[in-house]
Amino acid sequence: MAGSFRDTAGLRLAGYSRTFSQFTVGQKLVAVLGTAALLLGGFMVFRWASAPSMAPLYSDLSASDASAVVDELDAQGVKYELADGGTMIMVPRDVVYQTRIDLSAQGIPEGSDGGYSLLDNQGLATSDFQEQTDFKRAMEGELANTIEAIDGVDTAVVHLALPKKEVFSDSQQPATASVLVDTKPGVTLEQQQVQAVVNLVAASVEGLDPGKVTVADSSGAVLSAPGGESGVSSMARDQRQAAVETELHDRLQAMLDRVVGPGNSTVQVTAQLDFDSTDTKTTDYQVDKASGPSSTATSKETYKGPAGSGVPGGVVGPDGQMDPTATTGSGSSAYVKQQETADTPVDVVEERRQTPPGAIKTLHVGVALDAASTQNYLPQEVQQLVADTIGIDKKRGDTVRVAQMPFNRSVEDAASSELATARAAEASAATREMIRTGLIAALVMLVAGIAWLRARSRAKARRQATTYVVEQIRQESASRAAVADQTALLALEQSEPQEVSEEDKLRDELDALIERQPDDVASLLRGWLTERA
Repeated sequence: MAGSFRDTAGLRLAGYSRTFSQFTVGQKLVAVLGTAALLLGGFMVFRWASAPSMAPLYSDLSASDASAVVDELDAQGVKYELADGGTMIMVPRDVVYQTRIDLSAQGIPEGSDGGYSLLDNQGLATSDFQEQTDFKRAMEGELANTIEAIDGVDTAVVHLALPKKEVFSDSQQPATASVLVDTKPGVTLEQQQVQAVVNLVAASVEGLDPGKVTVADSSGAVLSAPGGESGVSSMARDQRQAAVETELHDRLQAMLDRVVGPGNSTVQVTAQLDFDSTDTKTTDYQVDKASGPSSTATSKETYKGPAGSGVPGGVVGPDGQMDPTATTGSGSSAYVKQQETADTPVDVVEERRQTPPGAIKTLHVGVALDAASTQNYLPQEVQQLVADTIGIDKKRGDTVRVAQMPFNRSVEDAASSELATARAAEASAATREMIRTGLIAALVMLVAGIAWLRARSRAKARRQATTYVVEQIRQESASRAAVADQTALLALEQSEPQEVSEEDKLRDELDALIERQPDDVASLLRGWLTERA
């Protein structure tokens, strides 16, 4: 049974070898490459199917914790992969939970990135200085973790300067903070994000003013520095001023382009902003004269005395004193005193105004018109149009200047010339590319035509050779048949007839033909093999 199986396998292998040997060189190359690709694909599929499914073990690890976890996984012989720049560790999915339990039993990872976890190990013997230091470190760690949650921030470091509170002093040193942020590659923090960092730190520390927070990036650029009112940094001021100037410039330029045409005017706007935050309280007392007094009171006092009562006689003056020119008579004395009091209600109006920083303080606008193309426009009309468009207020010192002057268009002409040259070069390059592609296509078609003609000529030659050989065989067969007929007649006449098979006759004829014309027979066989392949 085993011998029969080996014989069968040997016969199949011999058949495969014989079939492969009959292939042309191109067929052999395709067969070898196809077999290699099939084996490689099967190997990759097997490797992918046999590879374990990985799942995150820990993420957002510090460098020390990642190193400790990797060392322990190497010691335990657990396969792992590093991802996300080394901050994430991947292990086979079926061992994730068991590996976490084993590492937690050994206190890995430690999580030594600060935060309120620093306060967990404080005891009764902790000194006041150590307690304050740990509290400051915990605050710094928690703020750093919070800032790192902002999109684009990779790492953050926070330092707080918290002066000791003076109990018996009216003056207190202000708290300050500094933040260093390291962004992810290709990411730049926007001003809103920087302001968010400032507000987060200031709101998290008691008594910390936003203007006392400094933010810098890893390249050393200061993103927000102390000194601005209400935490408005110099960068924020510059950006706010640039935004106002850009908005006004775009508005004026769009209006002038529509009026005098694009390219015939240019606008420059300079804005001065007031970044002081003011809080004004006004109290106004108003009397409603039309309603009259709400209440009145009248008092009247009279006096009459007999003569000689000691009361001086005479006339009472305006100041309530007796006229010194009056004489004391012997007659009776008398005076009358009358007083009237009116209460008028007063309305009290209190007004409180808060001015946020960033209001426009003054505006200065300069407009230049091309004298060659704006001759039909009066500068005064354009100036009034500009003033009305952006709200020029001369009382606060705003200025507008419109002038007509010739424009220097040499740069535009040079750019147009360069653009035309570039377009011509592109068109020439496209034409050359088309000619090159056409020549290549024509060459390919020519080569294909020559190959087709050569193949056709070879096929024609093979057909002619085959026809010639077949005709020779036919003629030889006819001649041999005639000779055989004569020989047979002679044999019949002389002796009894002998039987000769048709196969022996054909074999003898082929042998004779090969001996006489070996080259023609070889060419015929090559043609048959080529047509078969």
